[in-house]
Amino acid sequence: MAIRFLPAALILCCVIAVIAAGVFLAFPQLDLAVTQGFYGERHAFYGTTLFGQTLRAVLRLASYAVFGMFVLAYISARLYARKRLVPSGRNLAFLAITLALGPGLLVNVLIKEHSHRPRPFQTQEFGGQWQFRPFGHFDGECVTDCSFVSGETSSAAWSLAPALLTPPQWRATVVGASLLFTMVVGVERIAYGGHYLSDVAFGALLNWALVLAMAIAMRIRTPG
Repeated sequence: MAIRFLPAALILCCVIAVIAAGVFLAFPQLDLAVTQGFYGERHAFYGTTLFGQTLRAVLRLASYAVFGMFVLAYISARLYARKRLVPSGRNLAFLAITLALGPGLLVNVLIKEHSHRPRPFQTQEFGGQWQFRPFGHFDGECVTDCSFVSGETSSAAWSLAPALLTPPQWRATVVGASLLFTMVVGVERIAYGGHYLSDVAFGALLNWALVLAMAIAMRIRTPG
């Protein structure tokens, strides 16, 4: 069954991205204000506690674990001829391609290596040595693995891809869980001092747009 709402969802995602860019460009101090809310009186980020570090370790592996489960299920079904239980080869390729292109190539190879935006903990406002660079300014002192955009949030946003492959009766719930999961990861990254609000917002929006565009281009279909 084809997913009919994909074009509308892609347009909505692009519109939200344009609006968000306008807000962050008009109010560059918004990033600092939000991050300040997660910076304690002892000059440490709340996310660097033992609980925060444990939560991060669990969350950062979740999307890859989901992809691994799909691969194992696909192989198992081919071995035991239970084809109704798993996505088609095209849908499995859709998962692999979006994971490789989004969090992999687009975010971690292209954007993060050339944005030059220092992470919050690296800036003078939060105990670091470098100057804060607002959204849209790619002239910071960071050389590699920079703040814009959030890689872990983009990996979490990829969870929309497997969510789209669920049967229609479950899809709204699973897509909602995917969006909530992405928000939790984004908040954790801000609380950890690793990213600003604009970093996590565009880490999510870029990957949602990529997943939706690839789903349209590859004409993915789901059971039911």
